[in-house]
Amino acid sequence: MSDASPSHAELSIADSRMIERFIERVWSEDGLAARTLEAYRRDLEQLARWLATRGRTLDTAGRDDLSAYHGSQPVSVRSMARRQSAFRRFYAQLARDDGGREDPTLLMQRPRMPRGLPKALAEREIEALLIAPDTGTALGMRDRAMLELMYSSGLRVSELVELPLVGLNTRQGVLRVTGKGGKDRLVPVGEEALAHIDTYLREARPGLAQGHGQPAALFLSRRGDAMTRQMFWTLVKRYAVQVGIPAKRVSPHVLRHSFATHLLNHGADLRALQMLLGHSALSTTQIYTLVAKEGLKRLHAQHHPRG
Repeated sequence: MSDASPSHAELSIADSRMIERFIERVWSEDGLAARTLEAYRRDLEQLARWLATRGRTLDTAGRDDLSAYHGSQPVSVRSMARRQSAFRRFYAQLARDDGGREDPTLLMQRPRMPRGLPKALAEREIEALLIAPDTGTALGMRDRAMLELMYSSGLRVSELVELPLVGLNTRQGVLRVTGKGGKDRLVPVGEEALAHIDTYLREARPGLAQGHGQPAALFLSRRGDAMTRQMFWTLVKRYAVQVGIPAKRVSPHVLRHSFATHLLNHGADLRALQMLLGHSALSTTQIYTLVAKEGLKRLHAQHHPRG
């Protein structure tokens, strides 16, 4: 066995080619982001160099080798999860290419990722964001209506942009939303959101739809077709920066988190919130109780004389 340091061990031509072939295939098949691909490449090169000190190559490594590698290279839970993701993809690909090869990652235990709390904006920040669009323009009316509806009803961004015009009942103040798994649910819409949707429908949407027949989508782009998730993501970021909220703190999903957190802070029932959000399991909704508790703790620490 070589005494060479794993970080300085030479990367064999065979291992280098296998890694390059793997990176090209996951890029073409899965369209992974450049940063993810680079992280996968780095993880596999580090493993290959470590294996070289044991007289092994990537395609001859077994389960014991990988277990020993993980034990000798401690990293954070998040880095471990990414590293294992790279290894599982790599060895699954090798196993597919060679039907008789055993995948050494099959029985490896996955790290338990700490569950992060959803990030919500403060109510004053939401208020500033909602009034940011210029409602003197057609696109501003549309944007205000979309932001108001997102916060009023806690929709997923895909549900918002895919809303059909026929899914809105302004007289009863409800939406019929098709959520995950194709499940329909009725969602109430607040009066403020309804007012802005009504303005958009009367004063903005006809102009956006002009020359495009009868578009099915409720919210239309300047080209007269349905909005996309990317379009809404971009406008949310733009308005956030406009009102002084760092763009990295805001996304369409943060509006959904804010909807849920603010409802709980004002005494909403957890079961009712589950139905509004379209969660299939109550356990998914319960995470918001932790967010509410964190807010109470900060309030106590800020205002209590012995906080």
